[in-house]
Amino acid sequence: MLELAYPWLLLLLPLPLWLLRKRRQQQSVEAPVLPVGHWLSDLPGVTRSGDGLSLWQKLMMALIWVLLVTALARPQYVGEMVQLPVTGRDLLLAVDISPSMDEQDMVANGRAINRLQAVKRVLHDFISKREGDRLGLLLFGTEPYIQAPLSFDHDTIRILLDESGIGMAGRATAIGDAMGLAVKRLRDRPEEQRVVILLTDGANTAGEVSPDTATDIAKSAGVRVYTIGIGAESMIQRGLLGSRRVNPSRDLDEELLQRIASETGGRYFRARSLPELEMIYESINQLEEIELEGQHYRPTTDLYVWPAGLAALLWLLMRLASALPARTTEVSHD
Repeated sequence: MLELAYPWLLLLLPLPLWLLRKRRQQQSVEAPVLPVGHWLSDLPGVTRSGDGLSLWQKLMMALIWVLLVTALARPQYVGEMVQLPVTGRDLLLAVDISPSMDEQDMVANGRAINRLQAVKRVLHDFISKREGDRLGLLLFGTEPYIQAPLSFDHDTIRILLDESGIGMAGRATAIGDAMGLAVKRLRDRPEEQRVVILLTDGANTAGEVSPDTATDIAKSAGVRVYTIGIGAESMIQRGLLGSRRVNPSRDLDEELLQRIASETGGRYFRARSLPELEMIYESINQLEEIELEGQHYRPTTDLYVWPAGLAALLWLLMRLASALPARTTEVSHD
């Protein structure tokens, strides 16, 4: 709806009428007063009864004044009420990108995809639902590193997630180091808002910090860690001697992931397929629900430029129209 930011400025609308009346009261009546255009009106001491403006010019000036006062009152379009989410969690996504994540035991639309591709698909949707959270992306293999620091810029985080590739962080899996770096990034953030979602398909095979030590550090820092073990438990493997059924997740250390989650106040989840992975992140969404407080605002769009611009345009048109008769008269005298 339309509103005026300074409606009291509309009191200026009758100002020209008041000034005109004041001026007429102060005019001297000693000299003869004749209408504009009278043959004696140019004589010394004669006062003109008009101001030299035609009726259409007076109407135009009045319209210009109304437009200028309206612009000063600052008209605005005020939209519907919008609720703002309060900053919820500082949530760090820790994703294993070791070579084992290239195992193609996930299925999407009837086509086999590798584990990292499945994670990217699910995380895209998860990130879009975390409005109000500061998210970060940590990738780990032999070494952990921050791909995207904690930020409200979720679009950039999705882009950086898409750019991550298998083996970029080495060929081993340093779960303890990844947790240690995650805690370091979160420990200065407000309590009850520090959350890590750690996804891996293997066991701890590298790093300087053991997973148990990292778990103690996370616990003392108040960081909740949700762990996800990804990978199918059975798949057909074809070779030169024929096909055989294998367990592609035989290296997954579920006991470790369960212990990490239990001691830090999180939960352990097992993702054997893409639908299960989707359900897991949806469950975490509900467990770490974003709290909305009663903060609202109405988006406003200033419209004062329109009456101000129209007033300027009318003024220019009036000046041009006033100049035309004078030029015509000059040409006719020549």
